[in-house]
Amino acid sequence: MIYDKNGTPFRIREKQLTTKQTNEETAYAAQLRREFADHPSSGLTPAKLANILREAEQGNLLHQCWLAEDMEEKDGHIAAELFKRKMAMSTVPFTVEPPRNASEAEKADAANIADMLRDIEDWEDIIFNLADGVHKGFSNIEYEWQRYGGFQVPCGFEHRPASWFTLDQLNQDKLLLRNGAMGEEMRPLNWLQHKHPAKSGYVARLGLVRQLAWPFIFKNYSVRDLAEFLEIYGIPIRVGKYPSGATDPEKNSLMNAVLSVGHNGAGIMPKGMELDFHEAAKGGGEPFMTMIAWCERIQSKVILGQTLSAEVGNSGSQALGNVHDGIRLDIRDHDLRQLAGTLNRDLIMPMHLLNGKSYTGDPRRKPRIVFDTTEPEDLRDLAYPLRAFVGMGMQIGTSWLHEKTKIPQPKEGEPVLKILDNAPQLPAQLKGFAALKAQTEEQPDTADMLLKQLQSKAKPAVDKLIKPIQDMVDNANSLEELLDQLLTLEDTLDETELAKVMEQAFAAAELAGRFDVEQGD
Repeated sequence: MIYDKNGTPFRIREKQLTTKQTNEETAYAAQLRREFADHPSSGLTPAKLANILREAEQGNLLHQCWLAEDMEEKDGHIAAELFKRKMAMSTVPFTVEPPRNASEAEKADAANIADMLRDIEDWEDIIFNLADGVHKGFSNIEYEWQRYGGFQVPCGFEHRPASWFTLDQLNQDKLLLRNGAMGEEMRPLNWLQHKHPAKSGYVARLGLVRQLAWPFIFKNYSVRDLAEFLEIYGIPIRVGKYPSGATDPEKNSLMNAVLSVGHNGAGIMPKGMELDFHEAAKGGGEPFMTMIAWCERIQSKVILGQTLSAEVGNSGSQALGNVHDGIRLDIRDHDLRQLAGTLNRDLIMPMHLLNGKSYTGDPRRKPRIVFDTTEPEDLRDLAYPLRAFVGMGMQIGTSWLHEKTKIPQPKEGEPVLKILDNAPQLPAQLKGFAALKAQTEEQPDTADMLLKQLQSKAKPAVDKLIKPIQDMVDNANSLEELLDQLLTLEDTLDETELAKVMEQAFAAAELAGRFDVEQGD
């Protein structure tokens, strides 16, 4: 017997596998496909917004879903930040892992499912569309099955608008297709039913739309007020003066002239009438822009957990940027863990059920999709401590190192990199240093000896650079004169000789460090 995710037994019918539920010739399906949004953001007020959110809590998600669509279309900042969060998920590689202590059949089933998923050309679109649940709280993708070479393969993935769904009146955590007053349940093997709790709560309150709606409406007010300010005070006020006793046609002629001057820059009026321009009121749009900037910072924090990736300010720094980048990765990893749960339940398990040779009905023995969210280690930072640990006798498996560095292990028979015998040799000075190191028992201070040699070589090179500057300091009569003279030295000092000595010094220091590690110093 086969059970759905709620533990209810069901029969698999071939027609249901090969036909999408919303493509069937039913009245409600046709109505959903012809439905147009009501655009509740038009004329949105705080009172209207509160009613929309309250309706969603009572089970009617329609207007909240339409509002979420409007917000993403009308507010470019929200759209850009949501796009960043979605795209961060869609490019992460994945593997399909067999259960623990897997048999050969379970390993083969996992590999087969992984091959099927990699053959899905629009896989990135599936992840991107599932991530729509970040904003709305849920996202549903409908798909069907086709038989290829003896396997049932999922295909035809289509994202369905959130407005097509409603909540079960008896269970606020259960989504239904909008079919009549009670709704219709979704088929177990034809839907990816993803709920994305950006915050804890039931379905109507999971999405970020409820946090973003308030800065969205405040920002709209500020944008509207800024537009009115620019329209009223952006150009000088024109005042027409007509003499006493002017007739109505003369007054109308003056009014037309005033309006014409405002838009066309030219106009005519009867002789004897005057037209004055008065300077606009003092002030500017800074208060409105301050409010708009505050709203956008709140939106960035809600969506990405930080603001540095959305704007560049005077307080930005590399260290702060690294902290904010870490926050972004934490959010991405959290999102992918939620997506993995949905995919394992609604895609991997049905694929295993319909195609697996090792399927026993035990959900604990199903394969699982795993997103690889680990970041490759910095090779330079990893190489030095590894050399020390191996030198101390620690045994480190090569598979662990390949995993840390993201360098794939070579396939059987594949050529591998080697250190060639004709590789570039060390400079003569470093060879001499290596020879000195080999005699440490007789000359224990060889590193100090080499340091003195390098210092003696470096002194002439340093003096060559310092002497022109020292001469200018001795001959300058004022600080301003010295600064002007120093500017003339730009691109005239030759640091080639000093650079060679420094290169030898760094190489010598590295070899000395290696020797100390090998000797246990």
